[in-house]
Amino acid sequence: MSETPKTLLRGAKVLGGEARDVLIEGERIAAVGTGVEAGDATVIDATGQILLPGLVDLHTHLREPGREDSETVLTGTRAAAAGGYTAVHAMANTFPVADTAGVVEQVWRLGKESGYCDVQPVGAVTVGLEGKKLAELGAMHDSAAAVRVFSDDGKCVDDAVIMRRALEYVKAFDGVIAQHAQEPRLTEGAQMNEGVVSAELGLGGWPAVAEESIIARDVLLAAHVGSRVHICHLSTAGSVEIVRWAKSKGWNVTAEVTPHHLLLTDELVRSYNPVYKVNPPLRTEADVMALREALADGTIDCVATDHAPHPHEDKDCEWGAAAMGMVGLETALSVVQHTMVDTGLLDWAGVADRMSHRPSAIGRLAGHGRPIAPGEPANLTLLDSAYRGVVNPAGFASRSRNTPYEGRELPGRVTYTFLRGRATVVDGKLA
Repeated sequence: MSETPKTLLRGAKVLGGEARDVLIEGERIAAVGTGVEAGDATVIDATGQILLPGLVDLHTHLREPGREDSETVLTGTRAAAAGGYTAVHAMANTFPVADTAGVVEQVWRLGKESGYCDVQPVGAVTVGLEGKKLAELGAMHDSAAAVRVFSDDGKCVDDAVIMRRALEYVKAFDGVIAQHAQEPRLTEGAQMNEGVVSAELGLGGWPAVAEESIIARDVLLAAHVGSRVHICHLSTAGSVEIVRWAKSKGWNVTAEVTPHHLLLTDELVRSYNPVYKVNPPLRTEADVMALREALADGTIDCVATDHAPHPHEDKDCEWGAAAMGMVGLETALSVVQHTMVDTGLLDWAGVADRMSHRPSAIGRLAGHGRPIAPGEPANLTLLDSAYRGVVNPAGFASRSRNTPYEGRELPGRVTYTFLRGRATVVDGKLA
């Protein structure tokens, strides 16, 4: 990727507002205004396009080390850049598990080498994700990767004593435990959301209470300890109410929702297409609407993709044998535009808050989620919001193709992504 010393974005709608010229010099924003002089800058006509801070994902599965058949740090960060992301948090369920300083540093260094976006490793809460013994939380935090977010995602930290100890431990360095809320005994053999559709299809039901009971326990534990807890991929209306209550108490609780839980429902499982098999499962229309409202009013802090790539053979099989998860980095902004902006629930400043500012703040990620202003790092995403296109996974940068949106028309296209002033995406294509 060639260095561009100066780039002028002409006529971009900053956070969807008035048209402005934005001058990038080196790694920073040099000027924001009207009639900014270009000099020897490369000029990009951004008329009518939306300029956002670079997106930040709190929940990405990059699969490396160990499952490079589904994704690598390089292919995953290319997918992230294509989707408008300048930073991702890489989940710990790799092989070996990211439960030591050595593994998180390996992932961090691979991110540095890829150069498409910043990679912030997430450390495991327990050794081997087994829920028995705390991992090296302090060593991971003190490592070159400077881990601040810890999660056994894919598995729940279901032992209340272990969860309490983890919350107490990370409090010392302002870390956060990101909980995958799933009571394991209530979800044994579960295949989809428990409800009318699961009963009709005869598939094992995954009750909402399996998620809600863990969230209720963990917000109480976080309050007791005085520590930070973050709820991963919240998916039910009941979970929303618990988080809303916890926040009303002033407790340090944050939560995320995935794009697919803002759009898709369990009715899609009637097709038996394993592309719709995900953890937590797709819920009801009432849940989807509750999640949208909660994201709009700030009860849910951010959108996180839970980008979960799988090779073809792990999804192209019968429902019961299929892996759970969907790719999401390259379609997230389009789904949020479709469900939140085009419906009038959020404006573009709200999207910047939920997809950049707040996830950066939760992850304590310096240099991202910053205002679009002179002197700030030039981590930026330019979006053609008027674009409409049909999702074709054949064009994905991700190594995997397991998207639930294939053949569906979605709005918006990322035209440029800048990581510290360097274009990682140019005119809709990877640089």
